[in-house]
Amino acid sequence: MTGTSSTSVSVEALRQQFPALQNKAYFNYGGQGPMPQTALAAIAQSFQKVQQCGPFSGEANVWVNQEAELTRRAIAQELNVSPDTITLTEDVTVGCNIALWGIDWRLGDHLLLSDCEHPGIVAAAQEITRRFGVEVSTCPLQATLNQGDPVAAIASHLKPSTRLVVLSHILWNTGQVLPLAEIVAACHSYSHSRPVKVLVDAAQSVGVLPLNLANLQADFYAFTGHKWWCGPEGVGGLYVRPEAMLSLHPTFIGWRGITKNETGSPTGWLPDARRYEVATSAYPLYAGLRQAIAIHQQFGTPQERFTRIRSLSKTLWQKLVEMSDVTCLRTSPPQAGLVSFQLPGKSHAQLIRFLEARSIMLRTLPDPDCVRACVHYLTLEAEIEQLVAAIAEFLYTS
Repeated sequence: MTGTSSTSVSVEALRQQFPALQNKAYFNYGGQGPMPQTALAAIAQSFQKVQQCGPFSGEANVWVNQEAELTRRAIAQELNVSPDTITLTEDVTVGCNIALWGIDWRLGDHLLLSDCEHPGIVAAAQEITRRFGVEVSTCPLQATLNQGDPVAAIASHLKPSTRLVVLSHILWNTGQVLPLAEIVAACHSYSHSRPVKVLVDAAQSVGVLPLNLANLQADFYAFTGHKWWCGPEGVGGLYVRPEAMLSLHPTFIGWRGITKNETGSPTGWLPDARRYEVATSAYPLYAGLRQAIAIHQQFGTPQERFTRIRSLSKTLWQKLVEMSDVTCLRTSPPQAGLVSFQLPGKSHAQLIRFLEARSIMLRTLPDPDCVRACVHYLTLEAEIEQLVAAIAEFLYTS
């Protein structure tokens, strides 16, 4: 679906379309990506379109439905799935909550998390425990970063009462890429009477990895458009595997997800993943996300983008490893675009302030205590050199 054409537009040419990349070295794509000018223009034009139609008019309603369908198709093409498996959401957390709260939890059920999940997901699991008496436990995947088997670690923590496993495809703190297909297979085959379902936080994988969700077989895959895809904040999605849709009940309920009779009364749910959508959204943002995705496709295929991300990440990792006062979390080159490191004896917060004063953008993470650099295919080798030189300046002259 995503094509196999070779690189057609240079990184330097693409970067000219990103205003935020003109005056800084940006390494925070995993928090929020910069938007291309075409996306900004598409959003503005879409807002104008709504006003020209009349915000609440038949013409506007037709346009809204078309925009939603076009956006589902654009997302589905990148993820190699059918558009009817895509729920449009606001962000990753909303997608995860749709899956977490849509399960018919019973007293004594078991929910398994990894120890590298985002606090928002952990908090939702805690509330599920409080309301339904569900047991929540944590699997230590952080320890498998450099040695160990994450599949075996997950499998060893499954129980007959396990209903759901929640994990990230790429761990947001260490950058580890989990062998998702193997983990899903282990969960699905654990019990023939009630296969364990898998919810994936894909905040750091969509826009980075070349993905075929139909092959991965994860039940729920929640993602956003505002990080590595460089779309607007406020648009994301949830992939729901067709087999899992049968048992996932809508929790947030509104007119977008229901069927109605001739008098307008609700009669049930739409037959596809639209059933989990709720009501009015910022529809003009949809065009912005499509434009952002289209920009990346100008560079090349998802595999070509990922290959460049890994190459640049390896370059940064190698340069950091060569610095005696820097410790990279990974003892081998990064598997994707996240490069996390520590400065023993130094303040990571002070480093971030030092770098930002020089227009170099990174962030700290609390667990493990580290600094995270996000390397995109849009990143330049010169920016990596600039970052490494600034870290050396901080270490040895500040």
